[in-house]
Amino acid sequence: MKPALLLTSCVLFLGACRSQAPRHPVAPVELAGDTLRDNALLGFGPEGVRELFDDALEASGRFELVSDEAPKKSRPWRLSLDVPFTREVLKDGNPHSFAEVGANLSLERFGGNTPQRYEVVGLGEAAVEEDSAEGRRTAMRAAMDSVLRQVTEAAVLQLAALERTDEALVADLQASDSRIREFALRTLAERKHPSAAPLLIERLKDTSDAEQVRRTIGALAEMKAKSAVPALIDLARGRDSGFLQEIVFAVGEIGGPEAEAYLYTVAQGHDTPSVQAAAQQALDTLYASRNHATAEARGQSHADP
Repeated sequence: MKPALLLTSCVLFLGACRSQAPRHPVAPVELAGDTLRDNALLGFGPEGVRELFDDALEASGRFELVSDEAPKKSRPWRLSLDVPFTREVLKDGNPHSFAEVGANLSLERFGGNTPQRYEVVGLGEAAVEEDSAEGRRTAMRAAMDSVLRQVTEAAVLQLAALERTDEALVADLQASDSRIREFALRTLAERKHPSAAPLLIERLKDTSDAEQVRRTIGALAEMKAKSAVPALIDLARGRDSGFLQEIVFAVGEIGGPEAEAYLYTVAQGHDTPSVQAAAQQALDTLYASRNHATAEARGQSHADP
């Protein structure tokens, strides 16, 4: 086969593979927040951002925009885009300032057994090459385009993870791309796969981001990962009463002998009445849940021939 013909065949083959990749139906994007309204740094409003985002979705080849009135072949994802900030920043040792745009993209789908909700984030930046109003707007638009493509790519990876088997996701935990590792971990935790717990516990020890800590605690509680109880107890030391109550309820949700002992100790001897009350409530709920499970097991044993 001639080289030119071979190259053409390869291009056509790759294009065909891409066109055959599953396309996710999405409803028209909703824009959230006030940053996009009357933003002089951008030079265009919400509709301009919507057009850029629609272009990013189309360029990915993985999304199919459906109107609210169109008949639904499958449940569409609803996308909500929030742009919390647009700003110009200086960086050490660089003569240029930089335009930065942050974006949070929420993906929601309803109608199945349980609602599905995921969130991806991105940060776009571009150097301000020309020290003028137009130069700043040009850089800000470039940063906006960059962050919209980032969150689109992240959404593709998140939705792809949902379609993968547990075995494939466990393998993805070793991927070189940190985003693939993150979405694999999220999905395994959602499925309560045992391989997720050690990594979540390690994250609990390493991260200082309060929101990520809360999400990790929630995932471990949802999994009822008893191996996480010692790490949660360590995390509680020296914390304020509000955060401590969150940990108390998470420990109660997980359960087990170590959790019971910790809750009993806190309920009996903590200095703060609100924390004592939270621990007692979590302990009572844990006892009730255990007794209910025991009663059900006894009923089942009597019913068996």
